[in-house]
Amino acid sequence: GPLELLLADPLINEVMVNGPNLVFVERNGELYQTDVIFDDAAHLMRIIDRILLPLGRRVDADTATADARLPDGSRVNVVVPPVAVDGPVVTIRKFPQTRMTIEDLIRLGTLTNYMAKFLEACVVARLNILISGNTSSGKSTMLNVLSTFIPNLERIVTIEDAVELQLKQRHVVRLETKLPNVDGSGAVNIRDLVRNALRMRPDRLVVGEVRGGEALDMLQAMNTGHAGSITTLHANSPRDDIARLETMSLMAGVDLPVTAVRKQISSAINLIVHMNRLPDGSRKAIQITEVSGMEGDVVTQTDIYKFYSVGIGIDGKVHGDLKPTGLRPLFTTRLEQAGYKLGGEYFGLGL
Repeated sequence: GPLELLLADPLINEVMVNGPNLVFVERNGELYQTDVIFDDAAHLMRIIDRILLPLGRRVDADTATADARLPDGSRVNVVVPPVAVDGPVVTIRKFPQTRMTIEDLIRLGTLTNYMAKFLEACVVARLNILISGNTSSGKSTMLNVLSTFIPNLERIVTIEDAVELQLKQRHVVRLETKLPNVDGSGAVNIRDLVRNALRMRPDRLVVGEVRGGEALDMLQAMNTGHAGSITTLHANSPRDDIARLETMSLMAGVDLPVTAVRKQISSAINLIVHMNRLPDGSRKAIQITEVSGMEGDVVTQTDIYKFYSVGIGIDGKVHGDLKPTGLRPLFTTRLEQAGYKLGGEYFGLGL
């Protein structure tokens, strides 16, 4: 239908239909209104049915929302009346046809060369890494890029709501959640898959995103021999990551004191990579933070790299630098054991 030209445009990475007369797109990190319109709400509903029916999904007044994955991997979310007040709403997150590499992220200014080498060392040394950030900040892209550093012969189990990861290793098992049947039975959620994956002899667990009680199972896995696991999380800062992990672990329904959960977090997570989409649409790893343990009841964190902003220029671009903070991480010995002897220049020392 009217969306085909937008979906075919390689520069557009998200299409947002807010009713039949208002269609926005995201291009290069910025939102633009298009001149695409539908005849009426019924026309838009026919397009929605054409998208969903081949995928075995449907929406109507009783089931007013739907998530689906197109054959090319693009994600589709649909909300229809009576839940959507101003008409059917469609959000399509396009699947990138060309896979981003670490060189691409360096070229775009998301990372520096030193940060890229440091993260490669952390993945190879089997540190547990949490990638956090707000919506559309580049978390999944960063997860895809970091996964390229996992050695080829390790058994990797990926767990996602909708398959997005593009791992190129040979020994990969991909698991995806399943919605309930019409009668409400047969649902398989992230937590079920995490538990099942632990019986599949994984060397690494890669969880697309933790949103609820599965956070506790993920922490348990990281603490019981599944080192080198990677996951993503929605949060505003590395400090908020800890609070969100606490909250989600308590959602598992296990009666644990908060202090016990914090101890699990401090021993499970080694590194946090915090992503952000800046006002000019660019995406950067604005903080790389070590989780260094606990002091009393507080999980301690140490920033290894930070983005230092100096303001917004007349061109609308955010100006600043990604710099090391001058502190070596406590896990440096593990990096050296993995064959990465990173000099002082990586951490802003001896310059």
